[in-house]
Amino acid sequence: MKRIGGAPITWGVDPSPGWGHVISAERYLSELTKCGLSATELGPDGFLPADDLSDFLEEYGARVVAGFVPVVLYHRDIASEALVYTERAAGQLAATGSNVIVVGPDSDQAGYDKPVALDESEWTVFFENLARFDEIAADHGLTTAVHPHWGMAVEGQESVDRVARSSDVGFCLDTGHLHLAGVDPVEFVRSFSDRVAHVHLKDVDGAMGERVRTRQVPFRQAVIEGVFRPLGAGEVDIGGVVKALEEAGYDGWYVLEQDTSLQTEPEPGEGPLVDVEHSMRYLEKV
Repeated sequence: MKRIGGAPITWGVDPSPGWGHVISAERYLSELTKCGLSATELGPDGFLPADDLSDFLEEYGARVVAGFVPVVLYHRDIASEALVYTERAAGQLAATGSNVIVVGPDSDQAGYDKPVALDESEWTVFFENLARFDEIAADHGLTTAVHPHWGMAVEGQESVDRVARSSDVGFCLDTGHLHLAGVDPVEFVRSFSDRVAHVHLKDVDGAMGERVRTRQVPFRQAVIEGVFRPLGAGEVDIGGVVKALEEAGYDGWYVLEQDTSLQTEPEPGEGPLVDVEHSMRYLEKV
C-alpha cells in the first residue's frame, strides 16, 4: 500500500497546555523516515520551521502533503482572526507543494469534552466563514477538507450531513474520530466517497473509546491512557475503510494519525516509533 504519511501528533507533538512533552522536529522527521515514510502533515503552527522549510524537509527526504488548521468559524469576531491564521497556513502549505488544507471546525470552549451544538444563526455564520476559508485555500491551489472531530462543531452524523448538504467542500475522513462519534467510517465512505479529500487512519481501544463516548473520562486523559491504538489493535475496521476507498477511486494520502501524549523524551528506538512500525506492518497486509 502506497501514499502513506505521518503526522507530528502521532509523535505526541501538540503544544496545548498540559498535553505533554514535545520532541524536536529533527527527531520527528528522522523517525518518520526510519519507518519508511516520506510524507508528513505540517503539524501545529511553528513546529516545523517556517523559513527554508523545503530545504529542511529535503534533509530528511520528506515532503508536506497537508496541514490541520483548527479555527472557530461560527463566531464572527473570532473567525476574522482565524482566517488570518488560515491565510498564513495556506501560504506555507502551498510553498511546500501540498495540495490539501484540513479545517478543524473548532469550538470556542476549552478542551474537547462538552458537546458543541450550533444554533441556526451560528450555522449561518459557520458556512459563510467556511466559504471564505475555501476561497483562501483555492487562491493557494489547495483543496479544503473538513475534519469531523470529537468535541468540535462538526463531530457526528447530524453535523456531517449538514456540512454535506450546505457546502461542496471536501472531507478529511478520520477513522478514529468518526468511530468515537458513533459514525461507521466504512458507511461514511459509501455515502461521501466523492467528497473524501484526505484520510487520517487511527484505531480505537473499544473499552476506552466507550468511556470517552459516555463522558466518563476527558478526551485528553483518554489520549494519555491510550484510547488511540496502532492500526489493527483496536476495534475500527481499518481494512474495510481502505478497501472501500480504493474501490471508490480515492487517490489521496493516508496519514497515520495516532494521537499520543508523551510524558518524557523516549529512549532511542522506543516511544511512538514502535507503534508506527506496528501500523506499517498492519498496512502491508491490507
